[in-house]
Amino acid sequence: MNWNIPNLLTILRLLAAPGVAVMFLYFRRPYADWFALSLFITAAVTDWFDGYLARLWKQESKFGTMLDPIADKAMVVIAIMVITGYSGMNPWLILPATLILFREVFVSGLREFLGNTAGLLKVTKLAKWKTTAQMVAIAVLFLGTGLEYLEGIALRGMTPEQYAAAVEAGVADPIRTCGNRDCAAFATNIGLVLIWIAAILTFLTGWDYFRKALPFLRDK
Repeated sequence: MNWNIPNLLTILRLLAAPGVAVMFLYFRRPYADWFALSLFITAAVTDWFDGYLARLWKQESKFGTMLDPIADKAMVVIAIMVITGYSGMNPWLILPATLILFREVFVSGLREFLGNTAGLLKVTKLAKWKTTAQMVAIAVLFLGTGLEYLEGIALRGMTPEQYAAAVEAGVADPIRTCGNRDCAAFATNIGLVLIWIAAILTFLTGWDYFRKALPFLRDK
């Protein structure tokens, strides 16, 4: 292994993956949400920098090539696990999340089965767009869960109608809104749209890999 900056960034991104879940063990919400969001965004940015620096400085290595997709998958899988747990098992989130997790496991198993011929499943441009879409969607969903928790604190067990009456009576502060909608719902809905887009791209890349591997899966 070459201990260069691109490889170190990849290792740090891999270590940051479980760190996203650990934030919810050691910090109270909504601080855990904000810390997890900050850690996830920082790690996601390194995904671009490590590849860019490796090409710029001609420090591309087999270790980095192997570890980079593993770090990406670890980040996505662990973050999705945390978000689905704190989203109340929203079916509109569970469905694309299941598709994404299934594809990642399927492609990993496919690469393991192909062994020395796994090189034909090289990362494509569409796969890179898929990873970017996943990370952007997850970041927005983390923002939504944090805002929803803040909104829940503001409501203090009241229904939205009761809270509106309390605001009108001057005994509660109005919840900040984004246009005609509350910020939490706006961020969550945008995140759901993005995660469905990411799931579609994930399915397309998985099908492309399966199609390329199909000749090696046929019996003679």
